[in-house]
Amino acid sequence: MYPFLSDADADNWHDFEVGSRREILALLRGISEKKQMIRMLPVGDTDMCVTTILHIDADNDAVLLDRPSDPEETARLMSGRPVSFETTLDNIRIIFGTEVMQLGMHEAVPALKIPLPPSLIRLQRREFYRMATPVGNPVKVFIPMPEEQGGGDAAFQLSDISCGGIAILDNRFVLGDSIGHEYGGCRIDLPEIGPIVTGLQIRNSQEMTLMNNKANRRLGCQFIDISPGAMSAVQRYITKLERERNARMAGLK
Repeated sequence: MYPFLSDADADNWHDFEVGSRREILALLRGISEKKQMIRMLPVGDTDMCVTTILHIDADNDAVLLDRPSDPEETARLMSGRPVSFETTLDNIRIIFGTEVMQLGMHEAVPALKIPLPPSLIRLQRREFYRMATPVGNPVKVFIPMPEEQGGGDAAFQLSDISCGGIAILDNRFVLGDSIGHEYGGCRIDLPEIGPIVTGLQIRNSQEMTLMNNKANRRLGCQFIDISPGAMSAVQRYITKLERERNARMAGLK
């Protein structure tokens, strides 16, 4: 039911379960107000699609989500299989699921309607929590490519970063998705901090269909053989992102 969970998290997910209706509503409203992107994945599939919350109908215990523009994506979601959802709110992973999905409308916008989740999972591992990287000024990682793919360094945009690793967006599908595959000598240019060099190991892979109907692949990568100096730079950059986010929330920027 929760394919987004790692093996370690899945073993202990009850420890992170939220069952309070009031708290669930507060978390979902926060996700809605910040227009956080939510990944949807029918159980048994590997191809995700992305949505946002359109409306929370607390009176009827329902949540309305933006419907994919691709009819095939909608049909896949409406196939009767359970669907798992994952998003983040203030650097905390939020995971929930549903076994019931209906077509609906919200203010003339096609929607997907699901029941208010009776529970959800809230995960925050302070040492490895993820910070989304800026969209307007993307952070890039440069990965050495094998000779059969032309050699040289290929640039990829980061989706998020933590002290444990990074998530890469591979919209050209050139890195492959083999779990455990390693890339050495990767350079990450951290704005206002400087470049670092580290090895990366692919830990998970998810196919995504964006709201513009374009395909993308998100690769979760773990740092390997990272030096103490490089790790310190990553920590400084995460602190910088936190400060900028907190300033925006306080209305200072």
